[in-house]
Parts: sequence; structure tokens; C-alpha cells
Amino acid sequence: MINQFQKDKKIRKLFSKKELTDFVLKNLVQNSNLSVIIKWNAILQMSNLTKNQNKTKFVNRCILTARKAKFNKNFKNFSRLSFLKLARSGTINGIKKASW
Repeated sequence: MINQFQKDKKIRKLFSKKELTDFVLKNLVQNSNLSVIIKWNAILQMSNLTKNQNKTKFVNRCILTARKAKFNKNFKNFSRLSFLKLARSGTINGIKKASW
């Protein structure tokens, strides 16, 4: 799981390097005042980007367990199961087990 966590970090670094160029190319394609040739060149350059530079490849992972599913809305760094363990052990201040 640690390898997956490191892989996700690597993908995020690659994306941050190419984020500005991706943004500029998308705006060139959407601009209606530009000629068709410029738009097609921008589309060609966008298609040449590698798969790892896409934003859809990002995976939110838990800091403790590196799980990728079921995140809490308020505590986005922890998965649901690790959040429950931390809350029950009392390591998170202000959170108690509900009983009604």
C-alpha cells in the first residue's frame, strides 16, 4: 500500500508541473475568436500529454492505512475506519461516541 501512496504523490507532482500548460491549452480550444488551425494544434498538444498527468488519476488515500475508499466529510485525511478507531481511542479532541 505504501507503493500506491508514493505513486499517487508522484502523479500529483507531475500534474502540478503541467497544470499551467494544460489550462492554457484548454482555453485556446474553447476560445471562439481564434482560428481553427490554432485550435487543432492545441488539441494535438493536449493529446500528447501522458496519462499520468490527468487530474482524474488522483486517488484520495488515508494517511494512516493508505485505503482509498469511504472518507469522512469533515476529516478528509482519514478513512472511515481509521477515523472510528481514533475517535474511540480518544485521540481526537471533542469527539465522543454518540448514545441516545
